[in-house]
Amino acid sequence: MSGTEILGYSAGAITSLTFLPQVIKTWKEKSAKDISMLMFVIAAVNEVMWIAYGALLIPFNWVIILTNTIVLSMSLTMIFLKIMYTNSK
Repeated sequence: MSGTEILGYSAGAITSLTFLPQVIKTWKEKSAKDISMLMFVIAAVNEVMWIAYGALLIPFNWVIILTNTIVLSMSLTMIFLKIMYTNSK
């Protein structure tokens, strides 16, 4: 693995953690009152586009695909929590 690949995977790992603190906080507090649904919808659409881009490159860019798949899962989790906690009132 080259230094460039190590840098890419390291940056991807850190980027993947971007939404994790918010997911944990929302889950623990069981409240998404101050969470912007639109922000996470936009993030989810953005992540899908990045995943498609990474998959269309030849060869596939696994850093882009993996990083954005993880961030997409967290965005979708936040959307789910927002819906769940908003409808539970």
